[in-house]
Amino acid sequence: MADVLFLRLAKADFDTAFDWYAERSHDVAIRFADAILDALERIAREPERFAMIDGIHRQGRVQRFPFRIVFRHDGEHLIVVAIAHYRRQSGYWRLMDEPS
Repeated sequence: MADVLFLRLAKADFDTAFDWYAERSHDVAIRFADAILDALERIAREPERFAMIDGIHRQGRVQRFPFRIVFRHDGEHLIVVAIAHYRRQSGYWRLMDEPS
């Protein structure tokens, strides 16, 4: 299983979404965090099975929440580029795709 690394934008995406859910319900915020972890585990086990969205990035769906995880895999590491809400402008993360 690949090691998971987060870019700054992905961490900020997660923090913002978690805080939004936590303001409404602590339990839902915890379920959101668990859903993200579950998705990351699925992706890390078989990153090549997820759909390509450009030449190097792929995406995986987060169950029960309107989010997708945008990532790339370099053979050794799973690099999480964004945790993107489906309503957010597609590709917003491309401008911020740099290591943290």
